[in-house]
Amino acid sequence: MTAAEVPHHLPGPLLLVPFILQLLAIALMPFLSPHWWERHYPKVAMVLGGFTGGYYLLIYHDAPRIGEALHEYGSFVILLASLFIVAGGIHISIRGEMRPSGNLLFLLTGAVLANLIGTTGASMLLIRPWIRMNKYRFTGFHTVFFIFLVSNVGGALTPIGDPPLFLGFLKGVPFFWTLLHLWQPWLLVTLVLGAIFYLIDRENFLRAPRAVRSVLVEGKGRAGEPSFSVEGIANLIPLGAIIGAFFLPSPWREVIMAVVAFLSWYLTPRLIHQRNDFSFNPIKEVAWIFLGIFLTMIPALDYLGYHAPALASTMGMGSTHFYYATGILSSVLDNAPTYLAFLSVEMGLQGGSLNHPQDIIRVASEDPAHLMAISLGAVFFGAMTYIGNGPNFMVRSIVTGSGEKCPDFFGYIFRYALPILLPVLALAGWLFLR
Repeated sequence: MTAAEVPHHLPGPLLLVPFILQLLAIALMPFLSPHWWERHYPKVAMVLGGFTGGYYLLIYHDAPRIGEALHEYGSFVILLASLFIVAGGIHISIRGEMRPSGNLLFLLTGAVLANLIGTTGASMLLIRPWIRMNKYRFTGFHTVFFIFLVSNVGGALTPIGDPPLFLGFLKGVPFFWTLLHLWQPWLLVTLVLGAIFYLIDRENFLRAPRAVRSVLVEGKGRAGEPSFSVEGIANLIPLGAIIGAFFLPSPWREVIMAVVAFLSWYLTPRLIHQRNDFSFNPIKEVAWIFLGIFLTMIPALDYLGYHAPALASTMGMGSTHFYYATGILSSVLDNAPTYLAFLSVEMGLQGGSLNHPQDIIRVASEDPAHLMAISLGAVFFGAMTYIGNGPNFMVRSIVTGSGEKCPDFFGYIFRYALPILLPVLALAGWLFLR
């Protein structure tokens, strides 16, 4: 549904309650009752999602709306699962502990790579070596800055980088438009976040036991210098096939991704999976939790689609308004439909249509400021919460599955996203979207 369309039945405010409860459950239950949550999170997702889905089916008789949501969910999970499986067949071995400068280079490389294989692909490929290379001093901020730079901000330069930009490309935004118009804010945010990470990581490194850092800091030989090797490099072929499948229509896209993932899993030597500590538990957790999110957020998206045009008309929305409106909602809703909703609003304001590629091309070339704001808001602000973008929660699940601790839902927001990320994003908005 686009923002210009009115839902068959505009949901009442009470239908937003399951979505709020789903978010609160994700945020609080792992902290208040972790063992209960580990056993029952699928039931929570089914009950809350089933209530919303059942209401739309039985009261609104709107089966197409539920079918649309489940189709989007299926595409989402197949993409995540295929990249998760294929990346799990590539073992990047890093011997020796990384200096802060090496960690910074790794994150910046991941941010660039995200534009070539997507934030999800880069996250799944790099998170395991990221954990191993910092295993003696891995803390919550290592997870957070990986999510900031590799899982979100990094993917702002190409339509492959993040799902909202890919949807924009399908609607008519030229492929290289994002690179030409977004590279400056991308570079600023990436470098500033990288510098902040380096300062924090350097302090963390200097607090590490002397035995861990002596060979790196005091130059006692080269034995501790990191060295790299890669096993399962043949899985770069199925990884490329998955990225190529992005450009195919559904259901061919999902079929190819599923087949490629199965072949990768079947043909990859089990030893590589063992060295990666590969388990299906992270993708299982993500699949169940996001089933609840995709169903319960239907009323929220319908509200957004219905009220956003009136809000834009009343407020006379400028670039900054679009940036923060898209960003705030992308922090808690799926950023892809949020992007489309505000893009539809912009098309309406410019006398065009979301379904006419020539209108998209005209707006992108003649008055790109609002489209820049919508694109940056959708991509950058996905890093504000664990649920803001698909790979965020997957990274968290892999990290916790490896035995490392992550900030809880509110810890992530109040210790990192609000005091560190938000000021950097505000600076980018002030400099480039005024």
